[in-house]
Amino acid sequence: MPRVGIHAARSLALGFGIGVLVFGPGASATGAASPSAASQAVPEEVVLSNGRTLSRWAYPQAGAVVRKTPSRAARAVGRLHFLTEDGQAEVYMALKKARVPRTGVTWIQVTVPKRPNHVTGWVAASALGALHVVRGRLVVRRSKLRATLYNGAGHAIWSAPVGIGRPSLPTPAGHFYVREKLRAIGAPLYGPYALGTSAYAPTLTDWPGGGVVGIHGTNEPQLIPGRPSHGCMRLRNADITRLWHLISVGTPIDVI
Repeated sequence: MPRVGIHAARSLALGFGIGVLVFGPGASATGAASPSAASQAVPEEVVLSNGRTLSRWAYPQAGAVVRKTPSRAARAVGRLHFLTEDGQAEVYMALKKARVPRTGVTWIQVTVPKRPNHVTGWVAASALGALHVVRGRLVVRRSKLRATLYNGAGHAIWSAPVGIGRPSLPTPAGHFYVREKLRAIGAPLYGPYALGTSAYAPTLTDWPGGGVVGIHGTNEPQLIPGRPSHGCMRLRNADITRLWHLISVGTPIDVI
């Protein structure tokens, strides 16, 4: 291992607060990893969705295992599914893209709709279809019992009072997205339209399939605004009709 002279050591101590250099594999005389070694070790990440003005989502192409990190050896945290609990085409929010130089494989970090909420992981890009772009987001403010849809420029284009989960069956807070858009689903209590989200209630909900938090109409408009539900978000029928026609699959939802 090369030796460092006393004058060089003193200079380093004065300039950088250290007096010892360690030369490891792939390190240069400056103590930094060489570009080739660094590129082999660190994936090059690119943000695909910011959750506010620009987001991207995709349909799955294969039932791939979702990994904790962008590596085939990483721990599994889930698996891609083709259908939602309601039998609609499943979609996945694409958060980041990373290319691993050592293998040449490009990975995409996705949100995995499951309990517990906010599970994310990585799949090979080949397991997903084309990335679709959506702009804007829906914000549900539980303390104010109000939902607002913003466009990509941050301007409110729709707003309405909302009904949320009662204290014993709360609507969960967090960052979610629209997984599916449904027309009348056969029961007056859900109104004419519904949106399936990536949120799961910590307890039971009144959403078909159990557990998934939905946004839907109601046959009891007098309870809105309020906290009448089992975890879902209820809108008056005129409001869900307007929102359904404005919002897109993949739109981020912030419940705060």
